[in-house]
Amino acid sequence: MNRHKIKNKLSSLAAIGILGTSILTFSSCQGIIEEEVISKIGNDYMNTPSGLNDGVNAAYSSFRSFYGTERGNNLTIFGTDTYTNGSDGSWKFMNAYTSQFDSRNGHVRELWDDFYEGINTCNAVIERAPEVTGMDASIKAQRVAEAKFIRAHHYFLMTQFFGGVDLQLSESVVPSKEVSRSSVPEMYAAIIHDLESAIPDLEPNMQSSDYGRVTRPTAEHLLGLVYLTKASTEAQETEDYTKAEDLFKKVINDYGFQLLPDFASVYEFGNEINDEIIFSIQYTRDPLNNGGGNNTHLYFLMEYDVQPGMERDVANGRPWKRYRPTEYTLNTIFSNRDIDSRYNKSFKHVFKTNKPGTYNTTFDQSKSSVTFAEGDTAIYIPGYEMSEAERAEKPYQVLSPSLYTDKLYPTLNKHLDPGRADKTQEGGGRDYVVFRLADTYLLLAESQLMQDKTAEATATINTVRRRAAWPGMEAQMEITPAEMTFELLSEERARELLGEQKRWLDLKRWGILVERVKRYNDNGAPNIEDFHVLRPIPQNQIDRAAGGNDAFPQNPGY
Repeated sequence: MNRHKIKNKLSSLAAIGILGTSILTFSSCQGIIEEEVISKIGNDYMNTPSGLNDGVNAAYSSFRSFYGTERGNNLTIFGTDTYTNGSDGSWKFMNAYTSQFDSRNGHVRELWDDFYEGINTCNAVIERAPEVTGMDASIKAQRVAEAKFIRAHHYFLMTQFFGGVDLQLSESVVPSKEVSRSSVPEMYAAIIHDLESAIPDLEPNMQSSDYGRVTRPTAEHLLGLVYLTKASTEAQETEDYTKAEDLFKKVINDYGFQLLPDFASVYEFGNEINDEIIFSIQYTRDPLNNGGGNNTHLYFLMEYDVQPGMERDVANGRPWKRYRPTEYTLNTIFSNRDIDSRYNKSFKHVFKTNKPGTYNTTFDQSKSSVTFAEGDTAIYIPGYEMSEAERAEKPYQVLSPSLYTDKLYPTLNKHLDPGRADKTQEGGGRDYVVFRLADTYLLLAESQLMQDKTAEATATINTVRRRAAWPGMEAQMEITPAEMTFELLSEERARELLGEQKRWLDLKRWGILVERVKRYNDNGAPNIEDFHVLRPIPQNQIDRAAGGNDAFPQNPGY
């Protein structure tokens, strides 16, 4: 398997963006169209086999605007019940839902523009493919199917974030200010059509022979999620949950995916390709082909690097202190730690000394000083309260829950990237996992529970729970149909998928975003309102539309 083949191509045309067309920017003062040249490659290049291939690869690169970036994480991790903000960063208002979160928000503007560039690239591939000669017909059909998947994916996320948007299904080759907002049912109809027409032409394998490309189970997983989400919107239809269930079963049963025996190994460094991964966004160690890199390794870390016996290093990461787990996460989601291994395997519990010496203590005042040799435990985070007398007996600092702050808290270990070149590097090289089999099982259980198939949902969710058990505790981890409730499902997704860019979208799909933030996120609770279930339309999009807000109205509340 040539893992690096597509990875090294993905950024080759990232700068081309919409391939021979141009991005439009508009001056809000003068209303003048300005064309920003994105490529000097001739327009006819897209009509060749190599041009079509490169166009698809350029479209793949638009995934990197969302997955593994600060904007993608802020839009999905912040403002939920599982994470609140840490001490640092200028985007805390996105967690707190203050008035700063408005139509001028840079993250929503960048995502909007980048996704539309990707969509227009897909439109060009789909429209021009029939005229491309000298290309194997099956490969051409596959590339068109990949473009349809990418277009559907982008519109699906945009529909969840913004509601109906401008539904462009043909290539834009000249500047235009004529845009309008489609309805949510129209959005879902287009998304489903793209995915259904793409599936037959995608590789019917667990992993592509050209690793990193979309495969049939990737599209089936997404289509199942689309139906599951659509069922809770004004576009809902009677068969949505049934269709979702059938698709998730196909992914689970037809391709050879398997849950890894150990939950910890799913995100083990160096194990990015494994039998549980359905689709991941590829990054690389080559700075020329890595865009901004996978930056998620920066965000979930506590301030370990100024504590006694510690300094910043590559293995422990560069702590930007963005995302801090809520009390709900620590005390409710992970309350069953004697049986369920996922708390232990999701968080970092020990920091080893990399700066030996004798120091005055900082957060742990149970002793006045500590002395460390290289490799000694400097910080221990037990996850439970330890009395001052117990802490005093330890030759290191103990960070008990009562000592947590917005700088000091349990560090999620899923995204650590010890393969970076040095301790200052922001752009990581690990692939970002988008779909994995445990997620498919949990979505299947959700689709079954929503159809009152409680026994089936119980059996499905127990598959994931057994894997999560400590050895010998599998039977204790199983639940009965009487215990199979929506609340348990919600908690199970939090336990399994914590920090994986899913929680805001889950809460939105379930219709409980506002309720959960008010209950569990102290920083977001005072300000969140019902209108926050949608994000603001970027102001530059409204300004560039002929007719302004009347033609392209802002979402309510912004």
